[in-house]
Amino acid sequence: MTSPMTEAPRDAVPGLEVTALHAGYPGRPVVEDVGLTVPAGQVVAIVGPNGCGKSTLLRTVARLHRPESGTVRVGGEDIWELTRRRAAHRVALLPQSPRAPEAVTVAGLVRYGRHPQQGLLRQWSKEDENAVRDALEATGTTGLAAERLDRLSGGQRQRCWLAMVLAQHTPVILLDEPTSALDLGHAVEVLELVREVAATGRTVVMVQHDLAAAARYADLLVAMKDGRVVARGEPAGTVDEALVKELYGLDADILRAPGDASPVVVPRSRPLR
Repeated sequence: MTSPMTEAPRDAVPGLEVTALHAGYPGRPVVEDVGLTVPAGQVVAIVGPNGCGKSTLLRTVARLHRPESGTVRVGGEDIWELTRRRAAHRVALLPQSPRAPEAVTVAGLVRYGRHPQQGLLRQWSKEDENAVRDALEATGTTGLAAERLDRLSGGQRQRCWLAMVLAQHTPVILLDEPTSALDLGHAVEVLELVREVAATGRTVVMVQHDLAAAARYADLLVAMKDGRVVARGEPAGTVDEALVKELYGLDADILRAPGDASPVVVPRSRPLR
């Protein structure tokens, strides 16, 4: 997966800005007073225990869950003041368990990423064809284009879903646990692809359960607990024993990985009773 990728649109430069965001469900606040500013071309990893509001935050940024208050701006525009189609030109979301039409081919799936660009006055074009081709090349799935998605391995399917998101060609890409169902080798492939995507100028925000992977591949780590951001910053200076204890109630040692010195979390064994 080393093919060159098309650069992000020039209006992606301001990146993503979330201000004083509150969101939830009737009688149950889930995201409280979250603020986040991400320059274009960076990878953000959101970490925290189950139920802390990570996925709700992502859905709110993706314009799928209306906030109670606060703003989400991409390229200086509040996405909640845009039409649904216009917002889909700004933000693309890959949910944790995406579903595809039965028997769809890989090429057919990736073409869905171009649907926000279509309309009564704009039908399928050479630009759309190029976007699909570039997305397939970038994710190493060109050779799978004619294959049925449901006949591929988990790692192959995830790369195909990522190709669909890339074809949407938005300045902001949101990924909800993109490696949760993958083995180690495929997970590393996906995370390296995420870095390549950010290098083109796009902003990538991903929810990650693997704290060590988040720390290694993200430029900015955002830790959430009970709907609030409790820590943020560069991973090397943010992940420590106190944060692991606060998030997960776990005693751990923080080691440094050879090569890049990224933090590695090693849980301390508990004595047998």
